[in-house]
Amino acid sequence: MRILHTMLRVGDLEKSIAFYTEVLGMKLLRRNDYPAGKFTLVFVGYADEKDAAVLELTYNWGVDKYEIGTGYGHVALAVPDAYAACAEIKRRGGTVTREPGPMQHGTSVIAFVADPDGYKIELVQKRDG
Repeated sequence: MRILHTMLRVGDLEKSIAFYTEVLGMKLLRRNDYPAGKFTLVFVGYADEKDAAVLELTYNWGVDKYEIGTGYGHVALAVPDAYAACAEIKRRGGTVTREPGPMQHGTSVIAFVADPDGYKIELVQKRDG
């Protein structure tokens, strides 16, 4: 396993992109709009996602501010098989908070588990290729 990305909810997407790319020197790696879900995902980082962990900036359309503490989303881990990983996590006493399956408004197979404090960890099933 390896860390894929950390997700942060942002209130002003363009301002956030400018900060991470212009102030911190990250690269804009990809941007996807999900009109059916009314959100945009932007990935920024210092290296390609296949080589290093990156940040996912999530903009929920129409939400321009978050309270400190609600901006945290999750840490993501790559797994070869999300279904098998969840079964093993349950076997080891862990809590699966979202069973494996396709991402809503997308095709990636994901699942979520919670750590003892309730922080979410996303399991992202690796795609072939």
